[in-house]
Amino acid sequence: MSPFDRIVIVFNPHSTGDAPRLAEDLQAELVRRLPDVPVELRPTQRAGHAREIAREVAATGAPLLVSVSGDGGYNEVVDGAVQAGNDRAVCAVRAAGNANDHRRTTKEHRLADAIVAGDVRRIDLLRLTLGRGDETEVRYAHSYIGVGLTPVVAVDLEEGGKGSWREIVAVVRGFARFRPFPVRLEDGQRRTIDSLVFANISQMAKVATLTEGAAPDDGRFEVVTQQRTGKLRVLATALRAATRGLGPQPSATHYAFTALAPMPLQLDGELVELEADTTVTVDIAPRALATLV
Repeated sequence: MSPFDRIVIVFNPHSTGDAPRLAEDLQAELVRRLPDVPVELRPTQRAGHAREIAREVAATGAPLLVSVSGDGGYNEVVDGAVQAGNDRAVCAVRAAGNANDHRRTTKEHRLADAIVAGDVRRIDLLRLTLGRGDETEVRYAHSYIGVGLTPVVAVDLEEGGKGSWREIVAVVRGFARFRPFPVRLEDGQRRTIDSLVFANISQMAKVATLTEGAAPDDGRFEVVTQQRTGKLRVLATALRAATRGLGPQPSATHYAFTALAPMPLQLDGELVELEADTTVTVDIAPRALATLV
């Protein structure tokens, strides 16, 4: 018997990729293989709609939410499901984006087979808190949170389009316009950073190996820091990540800083613009997400 009382497949009908077709193909296979479980397609209508759908669906029963998307679309589904507060809700992703970091690094079985088997696993999430006191916003990320160069390049990728040559141009443009960001750490120290990434997985951006030994269920996240070193050093670090990896990195369960200037922040594939003097806190949320691999 399936552990799911219903399956809801969330996708963007206007995706430039194959999301609509992949969603329909997955629905057809699951209807055939799980005839007693309702399988519904839920197309999104606007930015943020996947989060609303997930929050609504995950609030009751034992649903499986499948995001047919890249890391950004899956971020919305995971965040909405966790915010609903129902431990019986399960999330999964059918890769249909550009990098697909989460699915690529955690995949053990073909998705439809994993759904039919119903083998649910719990993994950690990164909990992001912006602000302090009553004026706080909480978001969750399944793979990484980054400030500095990572979201700057991500913005250029979104504006420049996807495809190998366009991606190369976007990365070069990102390096050209990148400026280091000033932050104040929790202990009061001021730093100027080129890049700061909190990682729940070992790889990102398709080819970059951030750390060794990281696992999404080890109760910790890795902190990959590059203080202001100059663009050539930043480029050298990026090339090392893409070729032989950055090696072991320090891990933590909590990290906080204050952004001293406006800066972009990236949760998985979702971009957030931080205002100056915003307090940023990253904590591990142990085993917060029920998923399939």
